[in-house]
Amino acid sequence: MFGFGPKPEEVKEYLDGGATILDVRTPAEYAEEHIEGSVNIPLDTVPQNVDRIKKMGKVVAHCRSGARSGNATDFLKKQGVDIINGGGIANVQSLINS
Repeated sequence: MFGFGPKPEEVKEYLDGGATILDVRTPAEYAEEHIEGSVNIPLDTVPQNVDRIKKMGKVVAHCRSGARSGNATDFLKKQGVDIINGGGIANVQSLINS
């Protein structure tokens, strides 16, 4: 489940600390299913939205499986964003509900 990214406890700490949930999937994927209160900024538009994302404070990124959110996390960390990769949407939803 979290084999390539942060430990679930680390993601949970961000979520419990009021982090903004950043959904980097496409608008169509977001419309089909999303976490209430999450912000949808598709991966291909992340570079144009760095300033907006920085204003969010702590951020948990997610996508469908964790790959796109991993790319977004790597890029945004280099831009100075306090971000962690939550992995797939199911992983983040389960941590919210735990």
